[in-house]
Amino acid sequence: MAVITKYVVVRNGVELDKEFLVKKEADAYDKMLDAADNLAAFIKDAGLETHLDDATIDALSVFLAQNGPEVIRILKGLTPMAKPPRSPEPEAETEAETPRRATAKKKAPVGKAKGK
Repeated sequence: MAVITKYVVVRNGVELDKEFLVKKEADAYDKMLDAADNLAAFIKDAGLETHLDDATIDALSVFLAQNGPEVIRILKGLTPMAKPPRSPEPEAETEAETPRRATAKKKAPVGKAKGK
């Protein structure tokens, strides 16, 4: 029989359905949820003229909290980090690029050998 330790985040006395095997990941998730709660409260208390329901504000605040480093870059006036394009077949691109890289690497040492 094996013993497995699982970490569960509890918010307002309710266990969330997400379980973690590493305490550090559970703590990071809890911290992200704290940031999302603070963002949601900030947006709701801002008195904006837009009419967003609570579910939309909560979803938006979780998204912003999950992407905190990118949001901070944007707020500092920096461009967001380039993310790889989402395509249904990322392996096909990698396979197509691999032969070209291999060919380029093979040619470079030959050119150096001739120059010596």
